[in-house]
Amino acid sequence: MEKKNLFTHIHEMETQLGQLHSDLGELKMIVKELLEDNQRLTIENEQLRKLLKREAPADLPTASALAPIARPAGPATGEDVVGEGYDNLARLYHEGFHICNVYYGHLRTEGDCLFCLSFLNK
Repeated sequence: MEKKNLFTHIHEMETQLGQLHSDLGELKMIVKELLEDNQRLTIENEQLRKLLKREAPADLPTASALAPIARPAGPATGEDVVGEGYDNLARLYHEGFHICNVYYGHLRTEGDCLFCLSFLNK
């Protein structure tokens, strides 16, 4: 009877170890996600601080800080008039944020985005 009880106890311990291993794996994934999110927020924070320092002395963004936009002479030319919304999107893109429908508002961490660039060139 004692041997049976010993095997039952070993089996229970083995089950508990398996559960602990599973829980540890889940915690590891959560920590990984938190570290990635923290890194992304740190980069975004640094970029926002740089932007704030750059714009603080002027209080208002100047035309030279924005991307140069070619505007037609008037609506009579037959071309679409580029408006303030386009200027805002171009400024956001140059500040390091996505403006495409895929990643809109996310921080650009890997250089230029082809979706954003194609959107700006429309």
